[in-house]
Amino acid sequence: MVLGADTRSTAGTTVADKNCEKIHYIAPNVYCCGAGTAADTENVTEMVASHLALHRAASGRGSRVVSALTLLKQHLFKYQGHISAALVLGGVDFSGPHLYTVYPHGSTDALPFCTMGSGSLNAMAVFEAGYRDGMDRQSAMELVARAIRSGIMNDLGSGSNVDLCVITASGQEYFRNTEVYPDRAGLPRPQPRVVYPDREPRSSSKYLPGTTPVTASAVHDNRPWLQDVLVEEGAPGDAMETGA
Repeated sequence: MVLGADTRSTAGTTVADKNCEKIHYIAPNVYCCGAGTAADTENVTEMVASHLALHRAASGRGSRVVSALTLLKQHLFKYQGHISAALVLGGVDFSGPHLYTVYPHGSTDALPFCTMGSGSLNAMAVFEAGYRDGMDRQSAMELVARAIRSGIMNDLGSGSNVDLCVITASGQEYFRNTEVYPDRAGLPRPQPRVVYPDREPRSSSKYLPGTTPVTASAVHDNRPWLQDVLVEEGAPGDAMETGA
């Protein structure tokens, strides 16, 4: 099972974060790609992850992908689309690999390949042209990365880098920034790295200080009255007298 996502987060027409994480942890064998409102996808996936963690602790068994699917679609259906979370849920359990789409209203699909989000039409064109049953790991990773690149290059809502997550029966590998695209201004970008987490951290990998050059800086003091204050030293008790 291979999941992929770009790393651009937008606030209207403004790029809010160039390197956010859109592949969310659900369980050690289940991950989820989120599109829509970032806060909604983050909180919904965290809620389902905590439910499944409690279930694993109580039952002593691994999480099933369909359990995560049921929790997600029941929660989203209850709010009738007001939670803007469009999700691609993928994982591997004792019954094999599973891939689902979950729409904000709670409807779901089970498909061999699927796309969601701003670059989904471009990515779907790549999948329909290149997907074959029984693809090996490397071919599947290259196909998913090519689909994400297609969304990055052809849609303004997608951009920056490519993240991949490979889930197998023996575990998962999270490839953070597996492909890094040069910035138009020639600024340095984060380097690709591979992460093998027990649980993927929630905080995004931000740009390091100094990444954005500072061309000029100035400090403006809009309190001119401070320049007229004169402080003189005197003998103790001269500054104030008390009386009854």
